[in-house]
Amino acid sequence: MQKSWIILLLLLVVQGASAGLTLDRMFSNNMVLQRDVPLAFFGTATAGSTVKVAFAGKQQHTLADERGSWKVVFRALKASAYPRELRVSSGNESLTLTNILLGDVWICTGQSNMEWPLKREMHFKDEQQHAGNALLRINNPIPAGRYVYGVSYPDSLVARLNTRDFYLWEGWQESRLEQVSETSAVGYYFAKQIIASTGVPVGIINLAIGGAPLETFIPAEALQAHPVFRSKVQPGDWLENESLPVWVRERGRQNIGDVKQVPADERGKNHAYKPGFAYESGIKPLLPLAVKGILLYQGESNAQEPERVAEFRALQALMIASYRDAWNNPEMPFYWVQLSSIDSLRYRSQLWPWFRNEQRLLALEVPFTGMVVSSDHGARHDVHPTNKKVIGERLARLALKEAYGRKVGAYGPEVQKAGYKKGRVVVCFKHAKGLATAGSAPLKGFSLDGKTEVEARIEKNKVVLPVAHRPVKVYYGWQPYSEGNLINEEGLPASSFEITLTTNH
Repeated sequence: MQKSWIILLLLLVVQGASAGLTLDRMFSNNMVLQRDVPLAFFGTATAGSTVKVAFAGKQQHTLADERGSWKVVFRALKASAYPRELRVSSGNESLTLTNILLGDVWICTGQSNMEWPLKREMHFKDEQQHAGNALLRINNPIPAGRYVYGVSYPDSLVARLNTRDFYLWEGWQESRLEQVSETSAVGYYFAKQIIASTGVPVGIINLAIGGAPLETFIPAEALQAHPVFRSKVQPGDWLENESLPVWVRERGRQNIGDVKQVPADERGKNHAYKPGFAYESGIKPLLPLAVKGILLYQGESNAQEPERVAEFRALQALMIASYRDAWNNPEMPFYWVQLSSIDSLRYRSQLWPWFRNEQRLLALEVPFTGMVVSSDHGARHDVHPTNKKVIGERLARLALKEAYGRKVGAYGPEVQKAGYKKGRVVVCFKHAKGLATAGSAPLKGFSLDGKTEVEARIEKNKVVLPVAHRPVKVYYGWQPYSEGNLINEEGLPASSFEITLTTNH
């Protein structure tokens, strides 16, 4: 009996090593390959067979190893809108991919506000006639359980709760209306602006998951190695792990709590919200391929408890560091959207001003990062503001300035310091040329206690608050639904902030 099992195992190994010629599923027609970096192509073939690869007028060959894996690396190429073919052959087998461009690949990730499709964005009706763009390519894998809330997953979804099948990879698509209508509106408007400003082809990969906590997008190994965050991946049922957001665990229990045959490991059943799961399912398969940078719109699920807000800055810093390590690119651009404005007990929005300030401070601390403000386009009672165009375009301005070296305005007024002298608090800003208010309305949003609005006025490129005594701090935009209206000559808004008075003016 034992000999029979050994023979069967050997047959399975031989069959696995004798698989036909394939390219990794990350490759497809219509894709964008990252320019200016070495180009890796990889897949499987019969063990020991010769694999020939031809691309952009160059050829290479290699041998498939004992497991049937093969990989070749071509020299870096410049951006090109010329559609190219990739040809791979081994023995009498061959594969051809067509319509491949060289440009910049940006990953869009986060929660539902990044996932939010163009067809539900407020400008979609006007955008439909402009949707076709030969330089824009879309990769929009579908996560298992998308839009399935409050109920147990059916068997068809449970079967996909493994790292290979969680995202349904449908390949790269040209930016025809049918494709762009389903992709991230933020990502679409970002890419459209980058293309218009640079002429470089852009590919966007949308890995966002509605409701997902930041923990799922971070490698479990990185969490485990962190002295504080290792508690998030301790053995046991993650649905009962109190170091994870309460709301996230409640949603997970609704989906898989009573389902028996869910794939699992030592940390419990798999789910989109499980720490490390989205990273393992979405980011890790992409790692052999270079990308330009990361766009993140996330935070709503981590902003509902004081403990989660207090740790968020360090948690996202860990995410940034782990992605840069994974791609071996310490200067990889990483840009995010600050949480918007909302006034909702359901989302514990009283914590959002604090959370927004943590996001602001993180951008000042970690190099080659940046943040765009969205609080001036919030929806008072809806966590999903529908104006994603302005957000995508602000991200594009940030990227154009920092990642592309263009001379564009990308920042709103950025608080630098606040001082007191003779009954006046003077708040100084960077990027303050042309300091003004939106719509030329009276200046709003300043407070000395984080609750009560006080008089404030613009004097040249500073803000002055008349006061009866020296306060400890100045707050701006500290309401959940911020009514702050301070902008600069670029029309870009100031972030929420809390700042301690440190000097006399």
